[in-house]
Amino acid sequence: MARSLEYSQQPWTETYSEIVDVRSPSEFAEDCMPGAVNLPVLDDEQRAKVGIIYKQVCPFQARKLGAALVAQNIANHLNHHFALKDKDYHPLVYCWRGGQRSSSMALVLSQIGWRVTVLEGGYKTYRAYVRDQLEYLPEQFTYRVLCGLTGSGKTHILHKFAQRGVQVLDLEGLANHRGSLLGQAWEGQLTPQPSQKQFESLLLKQLQSFDASKPVWVEAESNKIGKVYLPPSLWQRMKQTSCIEVQLSQVARIEWLLQDYSHFVTHPELLKRQLERLNSRYGKQKIAEWHGYIDAGQWHGLVGDLLTHHYDPAYRRSIEQCFNSLERKLEIADLSDASVDALLDVLSSVRD
Repeated sequence: MARSLEYSQQPWTETYSEIVDVRSPSEFAEDCMPGAVNLPVLDDEQRAKVGIIYKQVCPFQARKLGAALVAQNIANHLNHHFALKDKDYHPLVYCWRGGQRSSSMALVLSQIGWRVTVLEGGYKTYRAYVRDQLEYLPEQFTYRVLCGLTGSGKTHILHKFAQRGVQVLDLEGLANHRGSLLGQAWEGQLTPQPSQKQFESLLLKQLQSFDASKPVWVEAESNKIGKVYLPPSLWQRMKQTSCIEVQLSQVARIEWLLQDYSHFVTHPELLKRQLERLNSRYGKQKIAEWHGYIDAGQWHGLVGDLLTHHYDPAYRRSIEQCFNSLERKLEIADLSDASVDALLDVLSSVRD
């Protein structure tokens, strides 16, 4: 028996069998509701074609073509994606503004007999929700900020902390970027950074999983990680928090960086291109010196010089400008499991 469509502007208050995003693949790739599956009723090429006919030929002809394409695509989804759904299937369906694309899919599904909810306002309603949540939710938590010079293993330490069940906000992980000149993805190794919208969706999902009665550990970052920006509310709360600094010898930091950035050792030309971006700051002579280290395979010398002349001064300036005060310094001999575990025992005793 066919069922009437349901509509919601607050779908996050209910549980659905599935969230169906019927927008085009390019729209979906920029951002989507967490966990959504993309079942476009018009793909990118089809949308463009219909749009051209609408503007240059006739709206009526465009609507006829669009309807035919939508019908074909929905039929394909019914024969494949929806084929094995049982009678209790209850999807949430949305498009860009909650208009014809989502209504077309939702109407067919409801006629089959499924209970279908349409997101009123579509993705734009969801984006408004994300923006609203990120204005106040970050202020609900108590943060503990871990800082330390480049190569101190801050991300590694926090990952180990998370394995103990501690709440850790991995901003570099969400941004898919290590937060430095050499931290961006390299071809064939990492996926690109998320869009700003997608980063905010991922961030909100992570924050909503946390318990506000417990502290959230986070690495000291600037307000920009690669090409994405932190929400102002989160950035301000982080800046208001005192840092706990991990101190590691330069020798140990060099060893860690050579292990953590091993791809540059195997792709020296990529490393050279990245370093050339610092030409305006350090001049051709210093860049040539770094290239010389690379050509000679003197990796320890290169990393040590980069730390001394670039990374350490830049990090100290950033910490002084962005964070209020240093609460405590903790020395660690190396980043072995034993040393990290001992450090985590100390960090666990830090009072909220």
